[in-house]
Amino acid sequence: MSEKRLKRKILKKKLFTKNRLVILNEDTFAEVFSLRLTLMNVFVVATIGALLIIFVTTYIIAFTPLREYIPGYASSKLKRDATELALKSDSLSNALKKNEAYIASIKKILTGDLDYAKFSKDSITAATVEPVSEDDMKPSKADLQLREEVAREDKYNLFEKAKPKVSVVLFPPVKGMVTDKFNPREKHYAVDIALAKNTPIKSILSGTVIFADWTPNTGNVVIIRHNNGFISVYKHAASVTVAQGDTVRTGEVIALAGSTGQESTGVHLHFELWKDGYPIDPSIFIEFE
Repeated sequence: MSEKRLKRKILKKKLFTKNRLVILNEDTFAEVFSLRLTLMNVFVVATIGALLIIFVTTYIIAFTPLREYIPGYASSKLKRDATELALKSDSLSNALKKNEAYIASIKKILTGDLDYAKFSKDSITAATVEPVSEDDMKPSKADLQLREEVAREDKYNLFEKAKPKVSVVLFPPVKGMVTDKFNPREKHYAVDIALAKNTPIKSILSGTVIFADWTPNTGNVVIIRHNNGFISVYKHAASVTVAQGDTVRTGEVIALAGSTGQESTGVHLHFELWKDGYPIDPSIFIEFE
């Protein structure tokens, strides 16, 4: 026990023994500054200083913009810009996919390399037959009541029968004899109409010209994009009267009939009608003769 007490006394004496820190002038040895201190004072001051530095550093990193200058920390503006660029890149990626699909469909129109899908004459949509149960066909009580109310309101409506029954009416591009009908088995996705040379070819609907140029196989070609997913194609024309990007109206002359291109066998119009990227038989909707 005596040895432990002796060691404690010696340690206590060293910690609390007063010392003087003196700064002298090197030339005159005059005292410039002096400070009385002990080892305990030095330890306490050093500990408090270290804690203060740690606190100030933590505060700067957590609550001030100065942390942006520390390597490894990203600025808030950089994060906002990165988020905005990520959103824009995602939007551009979706737009690019749509454009690629659109260009691929136009390429199929020009090359004829595609799969055929049948369309319904009434709906002009891809035909899909699904079984419907008799219970689903029966109207509910609310449906019956609504039908009675509508019938009473429209009983004396003189203009009810004057409303159009179809939403889209296709204008005949030309009138003439059909020499080759729509035949998907032989990859003939069009109707060929024999015409006199320079017969005006007209647009079946209003729309925008997306292609109007010459091709080696089909000669002068005009492709028009319409509403409701329709695309009309006019091939082998002698000349075209519209340019890419032009807006045309229903029945407007877009070309003159001719026999251009390597695949042409005479003066005629090779007419194609597309809906949502699939070819459909134009003769179902248009009377050419």
